Amino acid sequence: MKARPLGPFQVSEIGLGCMNLSHAYGTPPSAEQGERVLLAALDAGVTLFDTAALYGFGANEKLVGRVLKAHRNRFTLATKCGMAGVDAGDGVKRVIDGRPEAIRRDCENSLRNLQTDVIDLYYLHRWDKKVPIEDSAGAIAELVKAGKVRALGLSEVSAATLRRAHAVHPVSAVQTEYSLWTRNPEIAVLEACREIGAAFVAFSPVARGFLCDGLHDVGGLDAKDIRRSMPRFSPDTTRPT
Repeated sequence: MKARPLGPFQVSEIGLGCMNLSHAYGTPPSAEQGERVLLAALDAGVTLFDTAALYGFGANEKLVGRVLKAHRNRFTLATKCGMAGVDAGDGVKRVIDGRPEAIRRDCENSLRNLQTDVIDLYYLHRWDKKVPIEDSAGAIAELVKAGKVRALGLSEVSAATLRRAHAVHPVSAVQTEYSLWTRNPEIAVLEACREIGAAFVAFSPVARGFLCDGLHDVGGLDAKDIRRSMPRFSPDTTRPT
């Protein structure tokens, strides 16, 4: 598989987003199936694995850590902070929290879950609008200085926010949905990435499965599948004209 630069790393041009092994698209596969997928990707030449604190509220990081720890020197490991599962007393809920203390907490949890000493690429999963982006980026910069993180990334931010964060610490990568169906990065983010020298990482390149054969009726999706709540998958959107 061909390699491309991603910040200070050289990675396979196709990476593996690990989210749906534990999260979001209905009932996840078994741990055994997840393990087979991860190892098959590694054997196929994938050298970029992407997870997040949010996915399965830590379960995805634990799966990746358990399965791939013996192969840690063979791939670049990306995970995300700033959006995680927090016990609210009546169950674990998704919370966006970009405060420096929350980012430090997320990092320690991720290092433990992933069974590693350092995260190669650490994304801010979402910008917490209650916290200046400079503060959140600065917290990750401190983790770089401490040797716990190697590179800073951002997920789903505007070009202006990207430039503000980059002024605090070099941004190595920006991750945003991008496909034949979703073209928003072309408005300004792609140009901003070129301007500052950040890699652009496209997720959901087949439009969350819509561009694959068979996903034209969300009625068959699991009740907890996040695509059920997305307007793009509503019957009025997907009905042939």
